[in-house]
Amino acid sequence: MFIQQLYTSCLAQAAYYIESNGEVAIIDPLRDYESYLAMAKERGANIKYIFETHFHADFVSGHIDLADRTGAKIVYGPTTKTNYPVHVAKDGESLKLGNLTIKVLHTPGHTPESSCFLLVDENDKDHCVFTGDTLFVGDVGRPDLLDGLMTKEELAGMMYDSLQNKLLTLSDDVLVYPAHGAGSACGKNIGKETFSTIGEQRTNNYALQPMTKAQFTVAVTDGIQPAPAYFFKDAKLNKQGYAKFDEVLSKALMPLNVSELESEIKNGTTIVDTRNPDLFELGFITGSLNFGLNGQYAIWAATILDIDSPIVLVTEPGKEQESAERLTRVGFDNIKGFLNGGFEAWLDAEKRYDMVISIDDEEFELDVKHAEVGVLDVRKPGEFNELHVDSAQHFSLDKIVENTKNLDPNKEYLVHCAGGYRSMIAVSYLKAHGIKNVKNVWGGFGKIKERGGLKYVSSVIGNA
Repeated sequence: MFIQQLYTSCLAQAAYYIESNGEVAIIDPLRDYESYLAMAKERGANIKYIFETHFHADFVSGHIDLADRTGAKIVYGPTTKTNYPVHVAKDGESLKLGNLTIKVLHTPGHTPESSCFLLVDENDKDHCVFTGDTLFVGDVGRPDLLDGLMTKEELAGMMYDSLQNKLLTLSDDVLVYPAHGAGSACGKNIGKETFSTIGEQRTNNYALQPMTKAQFTVAVTDGIQPAPAYFFKDAKLNKQGYAKFDEVLSKALMPLNVSELESEIKNGTTIVDTRNPDLFELGFITGSLNFGLNGQYAIWAATILDIDSPIVLVTEPGKEQESAERLTRVGFDNIKGFLNGGFEAWLDAEKRYDMVISIDDEEFELDVKHAEVGVLDVRKPGEFNELHVDSAQHFSLDKIVENTKNLDPNKEYLVHCAGGYRSMIAVSYLKAHGIKNVKNVWGGFGKIKERGGLKYVSSVIGNA
């Protein structure tokens, strides 16, 4: 028996490779599927099954392309309906993988078809359970993604039953392998560990503590932030089918010269610059948006942009394929190419460009105390509420599209996040949309708080 968790930090997503006697199962694969083929080939094994825990909303799965390449059977849980061939398993159905057995546990709640997969080892012992978005470390999946079809209260009630009647009946030593870790929007507050045990979760997970169904429903629905718009598009792609990954990537890796890029700009194409923020701020094509590869690049791009919109990439040389692949994972299928030679090609052509002024925590403190400036805190609500600069306006990055229109284009704004990654996204967006007098704060709130020269307030009850 061989089990490998394949964790992708920028998506906070875990796929799984399971092998026994030369037969392989992949659970929740990413769209760029070649790594699974390579792993099986290296180990001299063949992919037999592709298990999908549910219709993923936060990324486009690689299940269809992987099945086309291997002939493997795609397995979903009960109630699943798709526009492509799948095996819809019955609740409790067992499938053989070499000397192992994988048992389907229908666990609706996150979605109606959500299912967990219990792996029974060669000795007929429950070894681990792949819980998808039903059970995370320290959390459970959000039950609010079917608005208009089922209420979050209805789904939460289903999840309560799934947890109580399926997962909590397992032994404490059974390993828990979820589909996501910290940073994923599929839960409210997922723990930093990427696996656990049933016993640890029984003890430490707030959602598994003794409570009534009504109490559980309140606990898991309270404080859920609205899901990004792309979640609903990705779920639809995973259910109905999508463009072949190889074809999308081939188009995305089309090199464009400066003149061709200028034509794209005139046609309204969005320029996504994937360089790190410290390089971006020194010079960038006017109007381009910075989503650096050093952070949760694809998630933020999909949260702020329409995944159907045309895009051209500006990258560091050699980063073109990574930049494109990571965007396709969340459903960007209209990438029209990349600037050949990167930003240096734009400079060599003597084209006009823009820059970002960044300030450190000392200058930030002086400006806040002595200048007429607005402070935009682009962190998440929980971060802002825990502690923030007294004069700061909460300007959550995921709401930047709708909130930018409320800013004064003649006012100066200082923008910060926790460390500097999200604030550069925000600054690039603001500059591209008419807010020109804006500065980024190096080191973000971490450095601001460390300096400690301003008044800070908490919006958390009991911590004011």
